[in-house]
Amino acid sequence: MSLQTTAIRPGDEGYDAARTTITGTAAPAVVLRPSTTEEVVESIGLAREEGLPLAVRSGGHNLLNFGNIDDGAVLDLSLLDTVEVLDGDRVRLGAGATWGHVAEQLRPHGLAITSGDTMSVGVGGLTQAGGIGWMVRKHGLTIDSVVAAEVVTAAGEVVRASATENPDLFWAIRGGAGNFGIVTAFELQAQRVGTIHFGSIAFALDDLPQLIKGWAAVMSTAPDELTSTLLLMPGFGDLPAGVILFVAYCGDDPAAIDPLRAIGTVVADDVAEKPYADVLEEAHPPAGILPVVGNTFVETIDDDLVSAVTSAYATGGRVVFLRSLGGAFGRVAPDATAFAHRSAEALVVSAAFLPMDATPEQVESAQAVWRSIGDQGIGSYAGFLGSDTEADLAALWPGETRERLVAVKRTWDPDNTFRRNFNVSPD
Repeated sequence: MSLQTTAIRPGDEGYDAARTTITGTAAPAVVLRPSTTEEVVESIGLAREEGLPLAVRSGGHNLLNFGNIDDGAVLDLSLLDTVEVLDGDRVRLGAGATWGHVAEQLRPHGLAITSGDTMSVGVGGLTQAGGIGWMVRKHGLTIDSVVAAEVVTAAGEVVRASATENPDLFWAIRGGAGNFGIVTAFELQAQRVGTIHFGSIAFALDDLPQLIKGWAAVMSTAPDELTSTLLLMPGFGDLPAGVILFVAYCGDDPAAIDPLRAIGTVVADDVAEKPYADVLEEAHPPAGILPVVGNTFVETIDDDLVSAVTSAYATGGRVVFLRSLGGAFGRVAPDATAFAHRSAEALVVSAAFLPMDATPEQVESAQAVWRSIGDQGIGSYAGFLGSDTEADLAALWPGETRERLVAVKRTWDPDNTFRRNFNVSPD
């Protein structure tokens, strides 16, 4: 059966499901679901023959719905979902696999890969963004475990990218956000991981600035095996506002978590030892709301940042979380991959939740509150970026990194075929 035969077009059975992702819907002219690398090549050719712009989808979690497109061709990689264990604890992952599927397949082998937090996030999208997961301080970003990739270029060639094969492309796909070709498979070095200590610690909301400062102080000297995220939750319906600390410890002495318990008044604690595959959860974005999302990397959590976070949270209707970095994440040279923000101590993410009919003035007001935090950072992370202005692109890739990305783009995608993303233009 040919790819053309299995293409899903408007009016076909399954079209509504095929044009829907977790972040929205679109009206594509066709949705293609290749099951082999050769069919990916065919998909690019079909889109070119029909004069259709192309969107590439892995898990479909991008906040701007880049995996969808109106009046274009969606190339859905979900059937490229194989997980193969190779020699030396290396694994080969299809780019359309989800991280929950990967974790389950690696569980019997006692292996894991540091990845995101969410089961249904796709391997291809998260990996090319960088990949900040629960073992980021111990094993770095997901891209730091990548040793090679299979890539279909805009010209329809299938190439291998590694440190010795097409090294410019290999550098660019690790943090370049899908600009240079369609990665159909990654080879990664997996880690020997059985169980980790994971869970949440809830604190009384009595001294928020001190909680943030205490958390930052503990994490500044914490062992690499300990990663944590401090989540400030607004009240939702009958749920009260609160502070929840998520912790993940992948070492041999879980007492390393105890200093975090001492930063405030603990009101609940469910941290327990569990298999790594059980740590990943499913995303459930609130329905019927308009999220206004921003993120920034910060090199230090100082008084000015603590004040900005505290004030932004106090405006109400806003989630803020601070994610610890450092450790192995920070020991990679900033020019080793296209992910340059290695000096960051933490990632700060915030989302304001507005009604779907929010006015432009309400959106601008929410963005202004975010900028009080964001303007203190050194750059942004593609995985949690809710806008794609020129300023956003500059925050993703500092000057020298972006210049290098442009050079790679001119070599591998001079016509900007892959532009439905945080786009690096060859011009």
